[in-house]
Amino acid sequence: MVKQGPRPLVICGPSGSGKSTLLKRLFKEFPETFGFSVSHTTRKPRPGEENGVHYHFVCVEDMQSAIENGEFIETAVFSGNMYGTR
Repeated sequence: MVKQGPRPLVICGPSGSGKSTLLKRLFKEFPETFGFSVSHTTRKPRPGEENGVHYHFVCVEDMQSAIENGEFIETAVFSGNMYGTR
């Protein structure tokens, strides 16, 4: 049998359905298994945001290079800024 690594778990639902409650419980009870991904972005940090906590803030050139190298599972452009998930 082929051993498989961790797989993503996507939780979605309408507003007020308990998504955040479920996530908080999973993070509390299984901290070694569940957590948030931290996206990369080319936008400037807002007041109070920390690099590596809220986003990985990178320059356009580094983001484009990482995209060309296939380092992201998804990318998007919103309001002139690039975003991506590794």
